Amino acid sequence: MPATPHPTVELRRVTAGGITLNVALTGEGPAVLLLHGFPHTWELWTDILDGLAAHHRVIAPDMRGIGASDSAADGYDAGTLATDAEALLEALGETSATVVGIDAGTPPAFLLAMRRPELVRRLVLMEALLGRLPGAEGFLAHGAPWWFGFHAEPGLAESVLPGHEARYIDWFLDSGTLGHGVRPALRDAFVRAHTGSEALRRAFSSYRALATSAQQVQAEADSGRRLTMPTMTIGAHPVGTALEHQVRPLADDLTGHLIEDCGHIIPLHRPDVLLGLLRPFLAT
Repeated sequence: MPATPHPTVELRRVTAGGITLNVALTGEGPAVLLLHGFPHTWELWTDILDGLAAHHRVIAPDMRGIGASDSAADGYDAGTLATDAEALLEALGETSATVVGIDAGTPPAFLLAMRRPELVRRLVLMEALLGRLPGAEGFLAHGAPWWFGFHAEPGLAESVLPGHEARYIDWFLDSGTLGHGVRPALRDAFVRAHTGSEALRRAFSSYRALATSAQQVQAEADSGRRLTMPTMTIGAHPVGTALEHQVRPLADDLTGHLIEDCGHIIPLHRPDVLLGLLRPFLAT
């Protein structure tokens, strides 16, 4: 169930590509597909749903294995997640969509746009890196963030965190909003979605697939294909402009933005600023 009842949102179980996803749907018009990251669910987008739904059909799934979507033993690499997104659009009868990804949702959004440019009308990428593509050297100068290694070690994090999930998730929510935190109902929803060793294993599986995802991203970058649709990158703290630098050589039409005084969880920390960037981009 959603953290806070949202009168305009329909929650629907949608079978797409052999897996059943929990999907939040609202609004009418050209489709906008929203792909969340860690440690989130579709409710990451709660504060921008109404602003987008005024003119668009908003589609916000729980990603494979997360929240109320079906568990899956594997398939957490970016390429498979991109296939999930493609199958979801097809199952909902959408022939094109603007695709928005943040954090772990960014590489799948990128791969979907590279592989199926006729399906992705516009592309928005936020607060993530795309594998080992050039441009992120400054961000990675002191190594990857500490939790990448912790999450990537098979069986480790989910064996030591049970019983401490709330404290652990709180750290990400607080640091991702520069200490502001998120509303208690949303916080509790994110904690529930990541409680128990199996839920944690699924959440950490995208980290354990990072090497595969990086190879998939590199293969697309080396293919000669390009991002032909209008593309926007949005950075905050800590990624900043690193993603823009990675994407620029591959995009025909790129606009980059950096939101000052904003944490990693842009949709919850600065929803009004995010909407102020998305609305004109979607309208052009």
